[in-house]
Amino acid sequence: MNFMLYASQQRSNNYFFIRFIHSSLVNNQHQYFYIFISMKKLLFLLAALPIIATAQNNEDSAFIKRLSDDILANGKAYDLLYQLTKNVGGRLAGSPQFAQAVKWGKATMDGIGADKVYLQECMIPHWVRGKGDKVTITGINNRPVNIALDALALGNSLGNGKTVTADVIAVKDFAELEKRKDEIKGKIVFYNYPFNPTYVVPGRAYGESGIYRHSGASRAAKYGAVAVVIRSLTEATDNNPHTGAMQYDSVYAKIPAAALGLKDADRLWKETQSSVVKLSVTMHGKQLSDTIGYNVIAELKGSTFPDEFITVGGHLDSWDVNEGAHDDGAGVVHTIEVLRALQAAGYHPKHSIRFVLFANEENGLRGGSKYAEVAKGKNEKHIFALESDEGGFTPRGFGFGVSPAQYQKVLTWQSLLKPYGGGDFANGGGGADIGPLARTFKTPVAGLTPDNQRYFDIHHARSDVFENVNKRELLLGAVNMAALIYLVDKYGL
Repeated sequence: MNFMLYASQQRSNNYFFIRFIHSSLVNNQHQYFYIFISMKKLLFLLAALPIIATAQNNEDSAFIKRLSDDILANGKAYDLLYQLTKNVGGRLAGSPQFAQAVKWGKATMDGIGADKVYLQECMIPHWVRGKGDKVTITGINNRPVNIALDALALGNSLGNGKTVTADVIAVKDFAELEKRKDEIKGKIVFYNYPFNPTYVVPGRAYGESGIYRHSGASRAAKYGAVAVVIRSLTEATDNNPHTGAMQYDSVYAKIPAAALGLKDADRLWKETQSSVVKLSVTMHGKQLSDTIGYNVIAELKGSTFPDEFITVGGHLDSWDVNEGAHDDGAGVVHTIEVLRALQAAGYHPKHSIRFVLFANEENGLRGGSKYAEVAKGKNEKHIFALESDEGGFTPRGFGFGVSPAQYQKVLTWQSLLKPYGGGDFANGGGGADIGPLARTFKTPVAGLTPDNQRYFDIHHARSDVFENVNKRELLLGAVNMAALIYLVDKYGL
């Protein structure tokens, strides 16, 4: 156990009255122990405290090593990812494939043997891409041409099969759009905002450029644009376009929006710098009525605090243009593997642990919102939530959305995770699906942080397939997640 000397009061010249606090209980539910002790015994006890701490550290290290050995030798995550990606495939919310994934997720977790496995209903959006989307250069300086560009409709973009043809206004950013707002009416706006290559963490560049995907259509429609195309949110060297969710401002026209592969984006930009370029955009996207979806939840009941919950999860949906292997098939099988490994180790958690495959992260976040809504309705107590939604690459650590005091506590666990590659901690992090928990309950959260140098090369692109996931890297992510869940369950935050 983890004891800490709390206070002492001299009783006589030779004896002390000592109070100890058991500091490993959570939520300030401390236990106190009082003893009378001689000066000689006090000095001996104080000398022994580091030995107690070392023994405790050795116990944790040994258990985490057991988890790691089992996952690396017997882990099922890679096999399960194959099933999900090859037998189900892309799993856009509302699609038949997503419904199939729900059945797969429940059957898989039922087979592991959790205390209970159940579905949590939620309404999810049903956007359909359609077939035959295309973006074509049809004129250069009034000279007819027919140059097909590799493009994908952005998620939630509307088109209904109509073809829009107009001259292109190419801009670097919103600032240039504002300067040229009087030229926009009746034109197709091309946003060519690139990733910043000087950022060591590519996710920072993704965050900066994401606004053009999310809001670019309505910002252009405000000035009369008839369609928009954007440079894909990537720094990949291939020409695969990357889709992703966009959102309309209801005040303006809902114009079609598409992303271009980088080679074609560079080509279009170059042409527009010296020529008048005419573009033809055909999109088939439709927004159908909301439909029923489900979060898939497995639960291990806590032995000491059954009404206090730890959540670990990833999102079951993916985009329709790929297999969703890294985004977020990896997070799904990480979650299932943590459940399997704890069960295989015979671990009986103090707190109830929920393993959640969330619905509809990509274009609505309905699953995460419903999970928090139900928890609030039941007045549940959520002490921690962990998400994997940054791919299955080599784990580096975790980003924590916790208080300063809680962060100081998790820093004491770094040495336990460093042998497995997960010791790089940052104060700031979490995940989209567990964000509603953090906002509703102020729940401490964390997100697995794999190496993301390659992540945005395939993110939301057709190249996010099973073959681009490395088995050992994937399993190591599960090792670190299982270790963190064990430590939080044992010591609290």
